[in-house]
Amino acid sequence: MTELAPLLLLTRPQAASEGFAVALRDRGARFQAIVSPVLEIRPIGPLPDSEGVAGLIVTSAQGVAAWRALGGRTDLPVFAVGDATARAARSEGMEARSASGDADALVAMLTAMRPDGRLLHLRGTYSRGAVADRLRAAGLRVDEAVIYDQPERDPTEAARAVLAGERPVVAPLFSPRSAAILGKWPIKAPLLVAAMSEAVVKAFPTTHIRGLRVASHPDSGAMLDATAELLGLAAGLEAEPGRV
Repeated sequence: MTELAPLLLLTRPQAASEGFAVALRDRGARFQAIVSPVLEIRPIGPLPDSEGVAGLIVTSAQGVAAWRALGGRTDLPVFAVGDATARAARSEGMEARSASGDADALVAMLTAMRPDGRLLHLRGTYSRGAVADRLRAAGLRVDEAVIYDQPERDPTEAARAVLAGERPVVAPLFSPRSAAILGKWPIKAPLLVAAMSEAVVKAFPTTHIRGLRVASHPDSGAMLDATAELLGLAAGLEAEPGRV
């Protein structure tokens, strides 16, 4: 009998989910990917005034995409929360520096650097970390601009089917809000969660979790490690169904 590839539920926006799947396959991981974003990213205008702005603070790749969709400038330096966000900015021709971590790492980097001039934090309607507030408290000049909305999406039919089944499903979760939304979906299947942080774990109903790995560092590389480990565990559980 042919061995089935483990099920991988990807809940980030389509492009980010596809990129994560490619990175996993580049590591030799086997899986059947089901992409069902929990959020929709919608740029919202108008484009904020960037006159007098010395740099942009960006806490997600979606912020970069929304800025460019609204016609934002590419000649401003970008201070990015992590490497994936920095890569998204560089792909748009922007100079980017990464904090290689989370909001705490970004605040620490900018507080230490103390860039000259006014900074503009590009964010969505839902935002965590109080980045602008903390930087202002540290004496930096920082404004905020909400440039995209993040309405919830329902699961796709494919996602409903695997979550209603009996096979283990591996789900990498990158934010507390994504975890909370997924936790509201109907789930019967054994779920193996790779979480970006302990905050993500706290946002997800633990009754749904049959296996958990928390990333050693809040970045895409550590999430790939955690997800690959759970894919191996899922394959083992399917080989020995009594363990599920």
